[in-house]
Amino acid sequence: MRQLSTLKALPLIVAACIPVYIAPGLGHAADLKAGQALHNAHCLKCHDSELYTRPDRHIATLDSLRQQVQRCDTNLGLTWFEDEIENVTQYLNATYYKVE
Repeated sequence: MRQLSTLKALPLIVAACIPVYIAPGLGHAADLKAGQALHNAHCLKCHDSELYTRPDRHIATLDSLRQQVQRCDTNLGLTWFEDEIENVTQYLNATYYKVE
């Protein structure tokens, strides 16, 4: 098997990295089961699921949902990683909000 020279391989390396810079957080699918586990262990300590289904809920976009999950993470001092925030965000969206 031939090895590519560093110069020839550089465009392949750059091309592989572009999606990470263009769409951070979208490089992998969210783990809904992990999101559910985090949600059940932490979020339900403060409120039940009626918060998500009330008629006057304030979440209208996926970005606003993600921001709310980040606020809760900060307020509770959880220090979740970005992928954990994304997992909880996507779990809540798939289960309750269903926003784009």
